Amino acid sequence: MSRVKNKTQSDEMSSWSYEEKVAQIESIIVRIESGELDLEAVFEQFAWAVECLQECQIFLQDRQKQVDLLIETLKDD
Repeated sequence: MSRVKNKTQSDEMSSWSYEEKVAQIESIIVRIESGELDLEAVFEQFAWAVECLQECQIFLQDRQKQVDLLIETLKDD
């Protein structure tokens, strides 16, 4: 059963896009700032934006680790 779960997670990550997440966050900010949402929707959208930001942070941290590793590899040569 874990194989199916891993495949699903892998599929989700392959379709995940940093740029799309940033665009979603920007869209949420615009809607919140516009005042078009009721209070409950503001909280829901804010929670979603926080989740997106956390995903982006993890993505960037992972890429930073990759860059650091590549730099170390270059230094070793």
